[in-house]
Amino acid sequence: MLLTVDIGNTSIMIGVFEGAILKDHWRIKTDKQRTSDEYGIMLSEIFTHKGLTKKEIDASIISCVVPSLSKTFSEALVHYLGTRPLELGPGTKTGMAILTDNPKEVGADRIASSVGAWSLYQRELIVVDFGTAITFDHVSAKGEYLGGAIAPGLSVASDALFTRAARIARVDITRPPSVTGKNTVDCVRAGLYYGYVGLVDGIVERMKKTCLKSPKVVATGGDAPLIAKEARTINEADEFLVLKGLRVIHEINRR
Repeated sequence: MLLTVDIGNTSIMIGVFEGAILKDHWRIKTDKQRTSDEYGIMLSEIFTHKGLTKKEIDASIISCVVPSLSKTFSEALVHYLGTRPLELGPGTKTGMAILTDNPKEVGADRIASSVGAWSLYQRELIVVDFGTAITFDHVSAKGEYLGGAIAPGLSVASDALFTRAARIARVDITRPPSVTGKNTVDCVRAGLYYGYVGLVDGIVERMKKTCLKSPKVVATGGDAPLIAKEARTINEADEFLVLKGLRVIHEINRR
């Protein structure tokens, strides 16, 4: 089986594939202070809980946007699971041409989710990834990465509001009963929820105008199911596009 790991600024997504099938997945909090031993023990405990053994893991691959954790997590996989991971980065074969000014600066997670989406749909795409940042990535009908846009994520906006506005409390981000809030909590929820629905629809609609044909718009990431329900421009949500893309990239590098 293949272990796939996507290390983001807020959370770490872990998946185990048997062939092309995602057999299981977990999400843990990103903590830059944890050592490789701590991450290794945590992984071992997760595997034990799920009835998996390290002998079942044949290979692994990592995408990471937190540079300090790349080596830490790699060491954890080597010492506790006995697998040396392929790290997605400059020079890694992805099967996708990166047509940007500086391909090296494009986040590994953005490339992985774009590869994952292309492998599934084989058509022009806009991939919207809801994480610490919300990213919009445009993939051509030929499977080329053309670029995109980056905006602050929902949690970042919520934290900024809580930090900078003295009388506004931190709230859970959920769909409010109405766009017109009747109390401060629902007012904040309405502003965040419908504000980001509008942000997503606005950027996607503008990006569509640069497309040759009508693209498929796919949402991914932790908050994707929440916003995709309301955003009129999103055609489909798939929380595991990055992991699926990592699996494809690993296969390409095995050839």
